[in-house]
Amino acid sequence: MIQSRPANDESSFVPDLTPLLDIIFIVMVFLLLTANIQIQTMEVAIPQTEESKVLSPADEDMLAITVLAGEASWALQGTPYPDWASFTAAFMENRQSHPNKPVVIAADKQASVENMLKVLAFLQSNNINATNIVMEEE
Repeated sequence: MIQSRPANDESSFVPDLTPLLDIIFIVMVFLLLTANIQIQTMEVAIPQTEESKVLSPADEDMLAITVLAGEASWALQGTPYPDWASFTAAFMENRQSHPNKPVVIAADKQASVENMLKVLAFLQSNNINATNIVMEEE
């Protein structure tokens, strides 16, 4: 015998949304994985020179910046500074009194790369382009 459904049974007319949700999640994952993420970079121009000249010791008086791994992250002429503001103030004061001194940067192997990049960005923002980075000979 054929039976008809009751008139108040409206659940039979609701479409199944599972395939639609599957498609939406797949598209969302695709868009998240292919989205362009803005990566912040800083250009560093490395000069092309002979290796012996690069690793030669400095004979002249210089302005030495040291990036440290301890509590005081920066030092100027061997004097550590506890915070960035005092370090930059001391550097600018020293730079104004000796504008012709070359700037040399030395970093501890355990020091944070972010602190080194902060120093390089500070020097670049103050138009100090002639800097040397101290390297250990292998």
